[in-house]
Amino acid sequence: MEQASWVPASVDLDRPSAARMYDYYLGGSHNFAVDREAAKAVEKIFPGMAGAARANRSFLRRAVRYLVARGVDQFLDLGSGIPTVGNVHEIADQARVVYVDVEPVAVAHSTALLRDNPRVTAIQGDLRDPEGVLGHERVREWLDFDRPIGLLMVAVLHFVPDSDGPHEAVARYVRALPGGSYLAISHGTLDGVAPEHVVEGRQVQDIYQRSDSQLVLRPHAEVAAFFAGLDVVEPGVVALSQWHPDSEDDFISAYAGVGRKA
Repeated sequence: MEQASWVPASVDLDRPSAARMYDYYLGGSHNFAVDREAAKAVEKIFPGMAGAARANRSFLRRAVRYLVARGVDQFLDLGSGIPTVGNVHEIADQARVVYVDVEPVAVAHSTALLRDNPRVTAIQGDLRDPEGVLGHERVREWLDFDRPIGLLMVAVLHFVPDSDGPHEAVARYVRALPGGSYLAISHGTLDGVAPEHVVEGRQVQDIYQRSDSQLVLRPHAEVAAFFAGLDVVEPGVVALSQWHPDSEDDFISAYAGVGRKA
């Protein structure tokens, strides 16, 4: 397949991307035929996937507003994805924000979108490499590690398999945060899914196996473990739609939580 001139040379147009599939679910235009084909296959199994993507964006909005209300004015957004409505810098419009994603299309469009915004930047980085992300010159330039930081991992950790040490990676990021910082996570699960639908969940996981990211749906105990050592704010690690709801979001099979570092 011939690549358009704006597509980074490193993009594999023969393999679906989880980030570009997510963009498709949200109604974005920065996705390709291979992504749409995979996303539509998921939707045939789970027609609520677009709603799930919107619910995650809603949690991002609620979490960022919660942190801003508590004085947080700088954010590190890991697995930020392709720019769409409701980005962190639009919710917290006076904050300094660093977007981090491994997907080159996400980074290319973020860079173009943010070119004239002096408070916001985007870098290509892999959240599984905390040292590389935390040591990146723009991360150190944009964020003041002597003041509270909002660390966001929304709908991304379920794309990190156990073999890549997701809990260890999160713990490393948390150790780097100053006191008063927060960690916000949303994460897919099969908990609460009716037995007859568990097979469908496994089928969705199989589709993602063929993309650039595996899909690992973890139980509550494993999601809660990401907040080890933090003070988890009320109401705890709960169903995503139950975390400080401000609208009638549909229930989706995901957990969400926010923790504060003392």
